[in-house]
Amino acid sequence: MDRPVLWARDFVLITLENLLAALNFYLLMVVVSQYAMKRFGSSPAEAGLSASIFVVGGLFARLFSGKWIGRWGYKRTLLVGVIVSLVMTLSYFAVNSVLVLLAVRFLHGVGFGITTTATGTIAANTVPKERSGEGIGYFSLSQTIATAVGPFIGMFLSRHGSFAMIFSACAVASGIGMLLSPFLSLRQMESARLQHEVMKGFKLDNFIEPKVIPISIVCLFIYVCYSSVVTFLTAYSQQIHLEDAAGFFFIVYAAVILVSRPITGRLFDRKGENSLMYPAILLFAAGMLLFSQTHHGSTLLLAGALIGLGFGVIQSVSQAIAVRMTPQHRMGMATSTYFIFSDIGMGIGPLIAGLAMSFAGYSGMYLGMAIVGAGCLAVYYTLHGRLHPGLTRR
Repeated sequence: MDRPVLWARDFVLITLENLLAALNFYLLMVVVSQYAMKRFGSSPAEAGLSASIFVVGGLFARLFSGKWIGRWGYKRTLLVGVIVSLVMTLSYFAVNSVLVLLAVRFLHGVGFGITTTATGTIAANTVPKERSGEGIGYFSLSQTIATAVGPFIGMFLSRHGSFAMIFSACAVASGIGMLLSPFLSLRQMESARLQHEVMKGFKLDNFIEPKVIPISIVCLFIYVCYSSVVTFLTAYSQQIHLEDAAGFFFIVYAAVILVSRPITGRLFDRKGENSLMYPAILLFAAGMLLFSQTHHGSTLLLAGALIGLGFGVIQSVSQAIAVRMTPQHRMGMATSTYFIFSDIGMGIGPLIAGLAMSFAGYSGMYLGMAIVGAGCLAVYYTLHGRLHPGLTRR
């Protein structure tokens, strides 16, 4: 029997759309604090807020995006998101105070939240059910590539160019995303109309998909650990005198995911989630443990490879689990719920890591994160693994 086609036009376009949105985010995320301090003389607290308020805006948007998808349809919701993102990206050129910067960052986060909730929902509905693990795995690679390429370009332009060049690069990415969206051939599907009919009124399940909460809780803890690496890698590498090796950390991280993703996607579709999630959590925790004790460049990069392999599998498989567990007419809600919990983990992780670091230092803090990562084995088993020993089906 022939396998269903995965790389159809809509799937390719929506994956590119997601890549462009993520590039915009990561390009700015690594430089916006520096911009606030240099341009407006902001305090470190204000500069940090200018970075994190973006996540707050994204969280706010995700609470409503699932419902908007049911009301407006996939394509219109996506178009709203990319237009808001483009307008807010261009608004950086007009920022003249910290307060205006905070407002622009919040609204930019809203646009990003709408866009990525829509792209995730469209991807989930575009891939064939028989290849959902493989399809979601390839789709989430767009995010992985952005996490490596975005910070690299942002840091390069901040050293050799200007902030205006960074804003221009982000505007180009948003502009291309807006130009791509009309070429999607999506129609207002019956499932979206059904979602709108059953979601009338103000009820909790009109904003959250309950079936996705257990696996999303697992992801929340994983993202708390991962965010500590993203936030403090530069400072940690300076303390242990491994700045040069740290510059290649996310390159190794992304390369490992790129190589492993085709294999893990197919294994998910054939063997089920438990065959991947348990070893992935162990690899992630082992990477965090090695990261906490590293004193050599090769060890740091090996830790990056383990963290990348473990986190990459967890990220793609957990999203595929959410897709398979959810009825099609609730797909937008499931996607927004999954990202809400992931964003909460990314948002509170740096705060928790910073507090732990003040008592235990970098090494102690990362050791604690490794313990939390290992503890996710029990969390996953309790909330999902023991309840779904075989393939999770819709």
